This record gives sequence, structure tokens and C-alpha cells, in this order.
Amino acid sequence: MLAPGMRRTAQRTMVYNAIVRLGGHCTADEITIELHRTKPGFPRSTVYRALEALTASGSVYAAHLGEGPTHYELASGDHHHAVCQVCGGVLHIQEELVNSLETHLQDLHRFRPVRTEVLVVGVCETCSRAPGPKAARRHTLEHIHHSEAGPSS
Repeated sequence: MLAPGMRRTAQRTMVYNAIVRLGGHCTADEITIELHRTKPGFPRSTVYRALEALTASGSVYAAHLGEGPTHYELASGDHHHAVCQVCGGVLHIQEELVNSLETHLQDLHRFRPVRTEVLVVGVCETCSRAPGPKAARRHTLEHIHHSEAGPSS
């Protein structure tokens, strides 16, 4: 829910709940459209101000998923993503992999990470088999692990 100590306004709560309904990885425009379903005329500027406050408080995470607008999701620790450049699908990268990268940087390069943001852009398995039109909205890809030998042909 909203971060402790954050001023809880009706507008911030409505924006937060819209992100919950949309399932995350949604843009400010998508949030505005969702809010217009029940509150026609809800100001887009209010959505942006609420997103700024929710992001600053740590309630919401602003993800920059390659090209295009910022996407928002509920905060639940660090977020690192792999994004399909064809369908826009999003895969969350496991924190253990990022920790390994940070350890590598510290141990072998004496480089101390302060903040790590990982974004991998590529093509998901489905799109690599049957390329098609880009999805209307980003979706979360299934987190499937394949054997070291890779997917069977």
C-alpha cells in the first residue's frame, strides 16, 4: 500500500489503486484512461503529480523499459527487467543475478555499486518463433527456465 508517513490523498490512493487494477507496467496515460472509467475528466496533471509523489515515497517504482514512456509498478524491492522489443513483454530479472554482477564488480574491479539498474532488451521465445504485431500494452512474461542446452527445436 502507500508508504508509511506519506500524505494519503484521495487522488494518490486512486492512482495507486489504478496501478493495482492494471497489474503494473502501465504508463501515466494508461492510468489516466483507467481512472476515466469511473471518474471522467480526472486531470492527467493530477495523475503525474500523484505518480511523482508515489515514486518519491517508494510506494511505486518508475521503470524505464527502453524506448517510450516511463512505466509504473508497485514497489517490491529492486526491479530489473528484460524487455521483448517485439511484443513489449517484461520479465523481472532475479535479484540473485544482479547481486552476482555487483559482487563481480566489487571483487574483481574494486568498483562499489551505489545503485544498480539492469535493463536487457531482446526478443522473447514466443516472438522469436512467430514474430507478430507489437502488443497494445506491456505484459509480464512467464518466468520459465530452460536447460543449459537451450530450448529444443
